[in-house]
Amino acid sequence: MNIGATYSHLNGYEWLLVHQAPLWEEIVATIKSIDAQDYKTKISKEKGMRGQRLYSPIELNERFKREFNKAKWKEQRTNYWVTDDHKLIRRTMHSSQAEQKAEIQKAGKEPILSYNQTDFVKHRVAVEVQLGKYAFIPYDLFVKHLAFYIGDAIDVGVEIVPMKQMQRQMSSGPGYYEGALYDLVRQGRGSPPVPLVLVGVSP
Repeated sequence: MNIGATYSHLNGYEWLLVHQAPLWEEIVATIKSIDAQDYKTKISKEKGMRGQRLYSPIELNERFKREFNKAKWKEQRTNYWVTDDHKLIRRTMHSSQAEQKAEIQKAGKEPILSYNQTDFVKHRVAVEVQLGKYAFIPYDLFVKHLAFYIGDAIDVGVEIVPMKQMQRQMSSGPGYYEGALYDLVRQGRGSPPVPLVLVGVSP
């Protein structure tokens, strides 16, 4: 696979080149090591595409997982406590897990354990490969990467998505680079407040 385009939000790409250039090289090498044609295995049953051979997001995601795991990228999870009081959430969100729970209970509210999980993390760089439903891309960009950044678990997030050229050869539903880029740019230069690199891939 090839990198068709990249977008650097809040100097995410520049940060990588200065502070973690070997990790960026690993990401690029991982993408290039995968031949997407090997995973054009899904036979469409959708109207207008019936019988066509399409790229399989599930199989491609599994291959990305194997390659990143091989390079020692690991899943990471951040747990936290939530409740139904927005003022209480604002007060506790930067506290430790134990402090969050205790303060919520002290206020007479029910603490609910929640978490954010990211697929691949190495040396404070997070990578998400999103070849599935389009709704997961904005969640990664505006919630998941941000939560890990605010929690001081990462310094930059990398989001890998298909270019429109590739997405056209997938079943309906997956998001694509050009649409994700529009969503990022529409929010303005400072939102979300986390350095990101949006990467568009193609066969």
